[in-house]
Amino acid sequence: MPPSISLLYDRIRVEEKELINAAQKRGVDFRAVDAKELHLTITDPGKDRELFGEVALERCVSHFRGLHVTAILENMGVSVINPHKVASICGNKLLCSMSLAKAGIPTPKTIVAFTKEEAMTAVEEIGYPAVIKPVFGSWGRLIAPLKDRETTQAILEDREEMGNPLYQIYYIQEMVKRPPRDIRTVVVGDLIAASIFRYSAPDDWRTNIARGGHAEAFPVSGDLREMILKAAEVVGGGVLGVDAMETENGFVIHEVNSTVEFKGAMSASEVDIPGKIIEYALSLAKR
Repeated sequence: MPPSISLLYDRIRVEEKELINAAQKRGVDFRAVDAKELHLTITDPGKDRELFGEVALERCVSHFRGLHVTAILENMGVSVINPHKVASICGNKLLCSMSLAKAGIPTPKTIVAFTKEEAMTAVEEIGYPAVIKPVFGSWGRLIAPLKDRETTQAILEDREEMGNPLYQIYYIQEMVKRPPRDIRTVVVGDLIAASIFRYSAPDDWRTNIARGGHAEAFPVSGDLREMILKAAEVVGGGVLGVDAMETENGFVIHEVNSTVEFKGAMSASEVDIPGKIIEYALSLAKR
């Protein structure tokens, strides 16, 4: 029998539609499963096993929903793209930064504090301007530039009043001097599928396409290519979005994304990224 693949989602975006189309074009035994409609018996791992096939593509927008579904599926014996360990590292900026730094991959200077007083000390150690980010989150939400002491004090006080303990983990990075763009590379397995420049939207310093930025194809090569592939390997591999920035002293990797959005990369590069992902999933199913 041909291998079967499932797609776990909680919202159908362009990427999920393209993955479904790519599977259908290849005649794959493929099923789309809405994670919001699941209830899974974790004390009987074999009970729901047949719902998910041999390989599952986890594409939930909710990081925590996807993370827990992945753990349950792996306990059933289903191979998940990406595995729980990979999603755990990539979904937490602190863990991702530690993994990159430990492997010797250039990454922005980062300090973590657990009170606003120590966070202020950390910002002044890094120097202005700096950036504060939530350890969990995407699309540039709740990322703020720290331009001076007064602004920093106000932002730290706001964080303290939010009531969410995750916002009392103060993840602070240097503000890297770079052009108004970064580099997003989609890695599938041990290959680079596509790479793009992501340019900031007008009046926004962040480069997220979801915030109105635009993309342009950029073929990576040389040391940057090796750095990107090493970063993907360090977090555990799979289907990943590796984000890099150009600095005065060379490239730095600042983030690796697990549930990577590839609409912009697919459009700018004209590469069949969903087809490559389905082929990768099939290769895992045949092992």
